[in-house]
Amino acid sequence: MDLDTYLYGVVSSEMPASFEMEALKAQATVARTYTVYQIKNGGKHENADLCDSALCCQAWITKENRMSRWEENVREEYWNKIIKAVNETKGKFILYNGEPINALFHSNSGGTTELALNVWGGNFPYFQTVETSGEDAYSSFTSGAEVPKDELVKIMLEKYPSFQIDFSNQECIKVIERTDSGRVKKIKIGNTEISGTEARTLFKLKSAKFDFEMTENSVKFSVLGYGHGVGLSQCGSDALAKQGKNYEEIIKFYYKDVEISE
Repeated sequence: MDLDTYLYGVVSSEMPASFEMEALKAQATVARTYTVYQIKNGGKHENADLCDSALCCQAWITKENRMSRWEENVREEYWNKIIKAVNETKGKFILYNGEPINALFHSNSGGTTELALNVWGGNFPYFQTVETSGEDAYSSFTSGAEVPKDELVKIMLEKYPSFQIDFSNQECIKVIERTDSGRVKKIKIGNTEISGTEARTLFKLKSAKFDFEMTENSVKFSVLGYGHGVGLSQCGSDALAKQGKNYEEIIKFYYKDVEISE
């Protein structure tokens, strides 16, 4: 498949077509850069450059499936917006020291983006912690989860067979450290210390930017943001576009010391 045809499927799958055009153009440029970065540095898949899973690479969808999921009265308008976003950024890449960046992105940063170092390790100088106003206008800004105490014990024991917890102790669950962006870096649950990103995975939270409270029978999590928080925030991009920023300004807001060129 040629790159632009592929990108139509990525952008239409990864970002709501109702978002501002400049946000969609930012997403198209980010997705194009991420794709080429994976081709150059990838190796996740033996017989392909990328897969269509958002959990591994980038989401992708066929035109037919995408159209069928939109309301009939907006299908043509939305598809044409996607094509325009990709075509008007054709050949544009985000470069750092002349090389395509690992252009990571997420849904909603909960107000502040995160350093890749705090999520996966590794030092990518173009990722930074930035604050975006306006993300709280999106439904993905806040969420919650409630985990029954017996379920929490079961989840932890599956991963850590020597896990123990005394719920009568007020500090049986305690945040040990947070990152500069407010995400949980380390949390102690019973006798076991884990990372905030692992807690997010284990308890199916939308972000590692969470607080919690214990009730009689469960642990309630209140969560800000959606996704790992690294790189471009999609909701933040839309908010910046609404404030009058163009796609290049949006990209340079989220990635430090980059240039956008062909």
